[in-house]
Order: sequence, then C-alpha cells, then structure tokens
Amino acid sequence: MIILLVVVMPVAILLSGALAAALIGGLVKKDVDESHKESELLELSESNHWSPEKTSD
Repeated sequence: MIILLVVVMPVAILLSGALAAALIGGLVKKDVDESHKESELLELSESNHWSPEKTSD
C-alpha cells in the first residue's frame, strides 16, 4: 500500500498532467494556426531555426 501511495500515484498524476498539457497545447496551436493563416509569423513559427541555412555557392 505504501509503494502504491509513494511511487505509483505521483507518477500517474505527473503522466496524466503531461498528457493533458500535450493535448491542450496541440488543440490551441491548431486553432491559432487556422485563424492566422495569412500571417508571416506563422511561417516563422514553423521554421527550424537550428538547421543550417541553405546557401547557394
């Protein structure tokens, strides 16, 4: 019983919170992307800033 209360319950609570945050974040991002289709900021937010820039030689 102690193991259940000390180990299993906190892990289950943390994982369910992470799952809920991921679902809410995905839904909000989808809604914002659809409502701002014409914005240049949408392209900026979708770009990968860590990839090396493609330069023409």
